[in-house]
Amino acid sequence: MDYFPLFINLKDQPCLVIGGGEVAARKIELLSRAGARITVVAEEIGGSVASIQTSPPLTLLQKRFAAEDLGDFRLVVSATDDGETNAWVSRLARERNIPVNVVDNPTLCSFIFPAIIDRSPVVAAVSSGGASPVLARLLRAKIESVVPPSYGRLARLAEKYRTQVKETIAKPALRRIFWENLFQGRAAELVYAGKDEEAERTLRDSLAQTDTQQATGEVYLIGAGPGAPDLLTFRALRLMQQADVIVYDRLVTPEILDLARRDAERIYVGKQRDDHTLPQESINVLLADLAKAGKRVARLKGGDPFIFGRGGEEIETLMQQDIPFQVVPGITAASGCATYAGIPLTHRDHAQSCTFVTGHLKDGTVNLNWTQLAAPNQTVVIYMGLVGLEQICAALIAHGSPKDLPIALVQQGTTEHQRVITGTLATLPAQVADEQIKAPTLIIIGTVVSLHSKLEWFKTT
Repeated sequence: MDYFPLFINLKDQPCLVIGGGEVAARKIELLSRAGARITVVAEEIGGSVASIQTSPPLTLLQKRFAAEDLGDFRLVVSATDDGETNAWVSRLARERNIPVNVVDNPTLCSFIFPAIIDRSPVVAAVSSGGASPVLARLLRAKIESVVPPSYGRLARLAEKYRTQVKETIAKPALRRIFWENLFQGRAAELVYAGKDEEAERTLRDSLAQTDTQQATGEVYLIGAGPGAPDLLTFRALRLMQQADVIVYDRLVTPEILDLARRDAERIYVGKQRDDHTLPQESINVLLADLAKAGKRVARLKGGDPFIFGRGGEEIETLMQQDIPFQVVPGITAASGCATYAGIPLTHRDHAQSCTFVTGHLKDGTVNLNWTQLAAPNQTVVIYMGLVGLEQICAALIAHGSPKDLPIALVQQGTTEHQRVITGTLATLPAQVADEQIKAPTLIIIGTVVSLHSKLEWFKTT
């Protein structure tokens, strides 16, 4: 990140604004809302600045800026239309380690003003690092539309009971669950409806009924989709952000992991050919043990957990031990990768059915129902087939598929690293051998692949 976001307490802190025009007035208004003591230095004090009412009142110095004006200020803003003065202020402030902002000139700034969503005491800020203030303001508008003003009252209610909740619920993990349930439950809805007294009674009742000894653990079996983070479901995102532990495999991208709760424990259990971090049986036991310890566990699996994801095996173990769980479907790789490659899995002129198979079996061989897979007018999607690609193509040809049957290999589908390599059963193995292919990959076979060049819509740079 270009700028590290910080929230600074400026209450009763001396701040200097250089300039007396409309731009300076806007910065003065922001600083005054934070309770700063503001001094303004300007040769001309405009009407907007002169009319601003602050407590304490502004100190107005109608004069040309001089180096000694910096004094011991906590923060400096230069909002003049004189480039030389702005550059001079920036240099002087940096030499004295005073944070400085030069309006509309990020190269002269040591800090910048974000677009602010004020729901005090809840405050959110959006910044483009000075690259596009208009974009930051548009993002602020989107956030404003989904964060009601009553969030501030909800935060003040939580602040009022924070000490009591801490004394009643000693364990931090249980406290977190209490607050999450409160903020997503009836008390919050009452605040939004303007019924603050009733919301407070609901909070007290919830606190009195809280089991302070042990939280009930739960497992969320979540399909993380084919790779692109914005293909996650709303439910998947919500559960990821409340989970205490994230258990994930190698198909879960870093961008998706970044959406999980920041302080959640992360456990990698990825498996790839001949290299299993944990065998499946150990993963099953791990999920159960974490839940029995009171943890909320998000088990992230690439694609959909019930399509070649062994999700069924994991929830069997949980059911045997009476551990609560939820299953959140995800976009399976076949659907996601085919869509982003511009290859429809079914099409009335090409395929009336679609078959999903795995190209990597337990004994390491590709032993499939080749007669069925070689039948015409269908699409065959093969998961985990990269290593056995040559054997797959040869077997289909041997069982009656034409050598010129179109086939595609999709690498890291739906992401910015997506590549689509198309050919025929006779040519694709040699084409792929000449490329540096990186997992995960998906193989699509059938005449629908011929539509790729016409329907390709997702372009990567």
